[in-house]
Amino acid sequence: MTIAVFNSIMHWTIFIMIPLIVVSLGGLFSEKSGVVNIALEGKMILGAFFGTIFMHYVQNIWVITMPGWLLLLCTLLIATIVGIIISLVHAYASINLRANQVISGIAINMFAAAFAIYGARSTLGTQHIRFTNVMRIDHVPGLGSIPFIGPIMFQNTYFTSLLGIIILLIVSFVLFKTKFGLRLRACGEHPQAADSVGISVSKMRYAGVILSGALAGMGGVIYIIPIAAEFSGTVAGYGFLALAVLIFGAWNPKRIFFAALFFGLTLSVASQFTAIPFLRDLGIHANFFRMTPYVATLVVLALTSKNTLAPKAVGQPYDKGGR
Repeated sequence: MTIAVFNSIMHWTIFIMIPLIVVSLGGLFSEKSGVVNIALEGKMILGAFFGTIFMHYVQNIWVITMPGWLLLLCTLLIATIVGIIISLVHAYASINLRANQVISGIAINMFAAAFAIYGARSTLGTQHIRFTNVMRIDHVPGLGSIPFIGPIMFQNTYFTSLLGIIILLIVSFVLFKTKFGLRLRACGEHPQAADSVGISVSKMRYAGVILSGALAGMGGVIYIIPIAAEFSGTVAGYGFLALAVLIFGAWNPKRIFFAALFFGLTLSVASQFTAIPFLRDLGIHANFFRMTPYVATLVVLALTSKNTLAPKAVGQPYDKGGR
């Protein structure tokens, strides 16, 4: 395998793992507060939909000239706001109405997929929302020249890759080094105990779900921009894969990073196996390599599910009189 092929595989690994990290951390906030959030897929779809349609309008209808960094910033902000808005629906159903949290998440996923296609066809006449990618960074001055790391991390890259790492560090600090993080985790482990010392379980769970929606909406844009120049109403199941990363990562930010790296690498190799002589010469059908990452997901979840470290009260509507 040549250096160019290795760099290409690592580039794609980063492009795949960063949205998985961001969206998994969103799910982490929600579930640490005690609310199951399987609506990550739907929030990614809606974030990507509104983000890409904004880019399409700016570039093709309003014809506004914006620097790539500013366009990306505005797109991420819009996707984040959309994620927050839809997460409020999930929070209200789960916390105020004490509805089944899984059913609420499924409803959001179904709504998002249909709304994205309908919205695109209604406004543009097609479900394919195209945009011109002006966000790619060819070479980061200084850093792009670092041996080995430079070509992978700082050449032909995107600011979103660095943003994902920054979010990972911030989330790790907030959850385990701040009073807010301690209170959030307490509401997911033993809400009655948290309530007994004056912590508002409802407010903390709202905060967790809102942060989850913000990161999931942002993750939809982070997923789309490096790999395509259009959005077709789907994020290819990455929201569900992010849930697998969350479980495989044992609800821990550090482990989530390595879980996302594992899945990112397997998906990257599966998509570029023809460039690797050893794999290409095996003569195995391409579909085998394409399904390998998802089979690996099932195997990993089966092996790790018995030792789950999920918050004890996750999925349980809070009952003030419970014990």
